[in-house]
Amino acid sequence: MDTKDLLKRVKEDKIKFISYQFTDINGVVKSLDGPVDRLEEGIDNGIWFDGSSIEGFARIQESDMHLRVDPETYAILPWSPDELKRARVLCDILRPNGEAFEGDPRGRLKANLKKLKEERGWTLNIGPEPEFFLFLRNGSESIHPVPYDIGSYFDFSANDQAVIVRTELMSVLNQMGLDVEVGHHEVALGQHEIDFRFDDALKTADNVLTFKSAIKAIAAKHGLIASFMPKPIFGINGSGMHCHQSISKNGENLFYDENDIHHLSSLAYGYIAGQLAHARALSAVVAPSVNSYKRLVPGYEAPVYIGFAQVNRSALIRIPMVNNGNKNGVRIELRFPDPSANPYLAFNAMLAAGLDGIDRGLSCPKPLNNVNIYELSEKERAEMGIEVLPGSLKEAVDVYLTDPLLHAALGETLSSKFVESRLAEWEEYRMQVSDWEVRRYLEAI
Repeated sequence: MDTKDLLKRVKEDKIKFISYQFTDINGVVKSLDGPVDRLEEGIDNGIWFDGSSIEGFARIQESDMHLRVDPETYAILPWSPDELKRARVLCDILRPNGEAFEGDPRGRLKANLKKLKEERGWTLNIGPEPEFFLFLRNGSESIHPVPYDIGSYFDFSANDQAVIVRTELMSVLNQMGLDVEVGHHEVALGQHEIDFRFDDALKTADNVLTFKSAIKAIAAKHGLIASFMPKPIFGINGSGMHCHQSISKNGENLFYDENDIHHLSSLAYGYIAGQLAHARALSAVVAPSVNSYKRLVPGYEAPVYIGFAQVNRSALIRIPMVNNGNKNGVRIELRFPDPSANPYLAFNAMLAAGLDGIDRGLSCPKPLNNVNIYELSEKERAEMGIEVLPGSLKEAVDVYLTDPLLHAALGETLSSKFVESRLAEWEEYRMQVSDWEVRRYLEAI
């Protein structure tokens, strides 16, 4: 869609207001809203804003920045009333002189994917599975969140209110351009998953933002809280965002090889080896919150140990089964990302790690099929060469600081601001006194 088409669509759809959207370094959606009659001017001249107030953006002395509309990202916001009908467009962030802002997460992924296409002719395809919880809004949700339903994995009830909400969510996502494949109840109470079809990495990252915004809006309409917090409740499964990945060229899946036992090409094995080699540093980007490491513990189907397998869900990377002859379905599934990640940064880092494995010709370890890694002793894991992910955000950031490849993938500006943001979160968390500590120590010491 070009500018002319966008202006035509906006008129046909009777849009009254436009939300110009972008993300900060943590993946939080930011928006400037304007009347539709200023859209053409905004497209021609950009939309100016103060970048000094946005996490990870400009210093105060260079705060003026502007947004450049990407017409391809136009979508109506279906929850807005007709008399105030709104649409959104995602934007690239530019410096005052018109150059791309190096701290723009979306712009960085866009540039690296363009480089991948120009130098190799390759396209990175990603299909994420973001899980989320629906909680009642009861006045104490920030302390004791209450799940909205009592269902479990794949449960169905014709009169289940959560099913009604999830069905509306899928309808809204389809209206906003996501190709929804399936939705279902997850393992934990109040936990759900809606899967949408894979696409190129930039479109998919955009879709993740659309997904999260839409689900929060529709949940709020029903008086509910939609949470993408990785581990909102102790003792039950947390929410992940498993990422299915493949690389194609001219529509051909380069991960496919009919002669391999797993139908994987040597390029795919190199890609896997690269993500395994960088997994500990990668965790800081794909699982970037303090709470992420409450999910990444043994016993709740979340991967902790670094390895790959076809049928083993305790492995970090899984090779999903596909129907015979389904070449495009062959892919790898990275299982430790969670929905607190900024998708632009996460996909950037995942791509860099995979390409490093290809370019250096790294070899994959033996697949961990039919091995329950959780049941192995520390000594047995060491003998098998199975490493473990960091146990905290601080440990993950410390490892990330030793990985120059991931630094280069994000670029100096994004990387330094990302580390600064994550360490600030860790420091704030470190100084808190939790309920557990009070119960444990108040009278015992």
